[in-house]
Amino acid sequence: MGTTRTIITLSEKEKSWLKAFSRTQGISLAEGVRRGIGCLKASEGRKTYQKIVQETQGIWQKEDGLIYQERMRSEWEAR
Repeated sequence: MGTTRTIITLSEKEKSWLKAFSRTQGISLAEGVRRGIGCLKASEGRKTYQKIVQETQGIWQKEDGLIYQERMRSEWEAR
């Protein structure tokens, strides 16, 4: 996987914060930016998961889900 250099524009306040953060973490400014992007990506995944849960909530209509789950697991243990 290759890397690409990218130029970003930060306010003086943002750059100062990033420099201080990077210094306390013992990392480069670039690594600080990469970690920030990683946090955004992880956050996006959680939002997608939550959206899926909301969209599928209540679609199981056959019986109580917990009872079904316990019955299925008891079959596994019986083997």
